[in-house]
Amino acid sequence: MSARDVGLPEHVPAGTGYPDEVTIWEVGARDGLQNEQEVVPVELKLEFLHRLAAAGLRIVETTSFVHPKWVPQLADAEQVLDGLHRADGVRYPVLVPNERGLDRALAAHVSDLAVFASATETFARRNLNSGLDSQFDMFEPVTSRARAAGARLRGYLSMCFGDPWEGPVPARQVVRVGQRLLALGCEQLSLGDTVGVATPGQVALLLDEFLAAGVELDSLAVHFHDTYGQALANTLTALGKGVRTVDSSAGGLGGCPYAESATGNLATEDLVWMLDGMGIEHGVDLDSLVDTSVWMARRLGRPSPSRVVRALAG
Repeated sequence: MSARDVGLPEHVPAGTGYPDEVTIWEVGARDGLQNEQEVVPVELKLEFLHRLAAAGLRIVETTSFVHPKWVPQLADAEQVLDGLHRADGVRYPVLVPNERGLDRALAAHVSDLAVFASATETFARRNLNSGLDSQFDMFEPVTSRARAAGARLRGYLSMCFGDPWEGPVPARQVVRVGQRLLALGCEQLSLGDTVGVATPGQVALLLDEFLAAGVELDSLAVHFHDTYGQALANTLTALGKGVRTVDSSAGGLGGCPYAESATGNLATEDLVWMLDGMGIEHGVDLDSLVDTSVWMARRLGRPSPSRVVRALAG
């Protein structure tokens, strides 16, 4: 079954305040595959990346230059980038956790980079071997060198709503850490609900706090996990507040290898279905994307967690 066969209703805008167009930041090839138990072969990753771009996604996060000891699934970053056929008009960002990762990225001629920070002390120590404030000692040389090299830079901020060790995270703490990332030169800050505990009220509160601190919502993105089934509701809230970039993962792949309670990311297909129904432009062909996620699910040996993929694939 295809999206066309379902007979979608006429686009019905959900009300004023929503954007006319949304940028989908596809994270399936990096954030999605990094949590797999078995290493996915390079050839399979490359076909996945090529299929995602062919489906109309304009930003396809590709890999991470993290140490292979910590995320062995991404130890093949150089091979993936070397074999990648870059489609015109498509960005292929990579994650760089530290200066060593930056060295590898620059050697691979990558100029679209992201750093990964924590909004809480405990997760910073567990994930980055650093503290909430001292993590910036690691980020500063990375961001300054990246800017000097002319690279685009994004900042990921994890545990923005809840931390399994610390509980609910104060919004003002998240804003303080996020502002420091933006001050280092990040063009965009992605707010991560790493363990999927956020609800729409929390999302609205955090975005209001960023606005009150003078941060433009155009510089923010959202990154929700669907642990408690709230990812789409949280995304809708963020869009209503003025956020225009949403992270999602084809087929709902992924989680966080450092947070055991984290389940899959918001599925790109579920997001696209909602945006289509609201008449919000995004540029993605849903049928092609569903075919891609069905193809990948078969190769991973399990069904896709995306409700839209399951519905359309029959």
